[in-house]
Amino acid sequence: MTITNELEAHIVRLYHVEKWRCGTIARQLHVHRDTVRRVLAQAGLPRPGPERRSMIDPYLPFILQTLEKFPTLTASRLHAMVRERGYAGAPSQFRHQIALHRPRPPAEAFLRLRTLAGEQGQVDWGHFGHLQIGRARRPLMAFVMVLSYSRAIYLRFFLDARMENFLRGHVGAFDSWDGLPRVLLYDNLKSAVLERQGDAIRFHPTLLAFAAHYRFEPRPVAVARGNEKGRVERAIRYVRDAFFAARPFNDLADLNAQAEHWCREQAADRRWPEDDGMRVRDALASERPRLLRLPANPYVTEEVVTVKAGKTPYVRFDLNDYSIPHTHVRCVLTVRAGPDLVRVFDGAAVIASHTRSHDAKVQIEQHEHIDALVAHKRQARQHRGVNSLTRAVPACAELLVQAAERGANIGSLSASLLRLLDRYGAAELELAVREALTAGVPHPNAVRLALERRRGARGHPPPVALVLPEHVRRKDTPVRPHRLDSYDQLNQGAYDDEQEQS
Repeated sequence: MTITNELEAHIVRLYHVEKWRCGTIARQLHVHRDTVRRVLAQAGLPRPGPERRSMIDPYLPFILQTLEKFPTLTASRLHAMVRERGYAGAPSQFRHQIALHRPRPPAEAFLRLRTLAGEQGQVDWGHFGHLQIGRARRPLMAFVMVLSYSRAIYLRFFLDARMENFLRGHVGAFDSWDGLPRVLLYDNLKSAVLERQGDAIRFHPTLLAFAAHYRFEPRPVAVARGNEKGRVERAIRYVRDAFFAARPFNDLADLNAQAEHWCREQAADRRWPEDDGMRVRDALASERPRLLRLPANPYVTEEVVTVKAGKTPYVRFDLNDYSIPHTHVRCVLTVRAGPDLVRVFDGAAVIASHTRSHDAKVQIEQHEHIDALVAHKRQARQHRGVNSLTRAVPACAELLVQAAERGANIGSLSASLLRLLDRYGAAELELAVREALTAGVPHPNAVRLALERRRGARGHPPPVALVLPEHVRRKDTPVRPHRLDSYDQLNQGAYDDEQEQS
């Protein structure tokens, strides 16, 4: 427990002048007894209370020798070792005693790091809870970049910490400052360092390509050396306390708009640590001419994913389905997604473009994609009917051609001819169609009249449709009568009950 200097002085005075016991001091000042004993021991006063021997005293030489060789050995392992040598104390008391005798590493001093203007920047992510967007619960991540010289802050929020958003944060910071530092420091982020063994580091290849495009040096800090990027860590704490705490916002766009305004105004107006007479905005103005210039073409930060469309006209991307033309089902396609737009490519051709949704399990559609599929299905049904008709009755092909030239509806015409085919058969329909073509009337009514004339001439009865409507076929369903003796059994049971009651 850390206490103030005034409280330490108060404890020493109460013990030395007022002769209070340690327990009384602890109760009245609301501190722990061990804290009181520690303060008195640090003040050079004798340890309060009579000295009592502890069960651990005979084993202290062995424990101290072991800790000298292995300073990080756990108390539980030491307790097991001394129990084998005869110690009978409880683990909790032993752990407390070990904490008093364990050697402490000497405090490490750090030099204040100073950098030149335009030389260095520091980058890190901060986690700020989650956002509920429809049915999706997404993490709210803050990308923070700080210029080490001027302490200028760039802040932008994203819904994940993927590489694409990591690079978008960089590009936004560079555009905001109209330049970039020569070196950027990173913690051991997955977006920056894929693998590290001591001083051997394997950078993320996408980050290396990005750094080559903007001509800066990516440099990871040493392991367990948070002081090397303390500026960005303090900036994230500053964002939590001065910006994000108790701040209302409608959505991600509103939050980022407020963050941009905060960086330009409140964060830029804070005092510059190197000179009390200057503000951060003044230091940034002096640092801007020394930043690296931006390249003419910005780096492309779209997310590129290869997807395979199934049998439905949709592709799945980031928990949602986006519609595509039905001509590209069961194909391997490419999705290129930005913060607000999702585009689907077949090779180099754009086949669909949608507004990005951050919800989950949503179908984002373009009406022309669905309407084209519906029209194609109707046309396919019509084609299937025409193919079966012309295969059974070849003369129908010429009749359909002539009817189409006159502007007839091929779908209804082929449906009528198919019904005539079912009733009269292929041979009779072939002769009737040829008769209609000879008369120059390519219409189902002319075919039907020819069929009826031929039937009447032979004296045959009118044909009956082979497939009856459903409501007609249901009328002919046989009904099995119920056995009547079951009713007699019911009556017999009622009669027996009456006899028992009487």
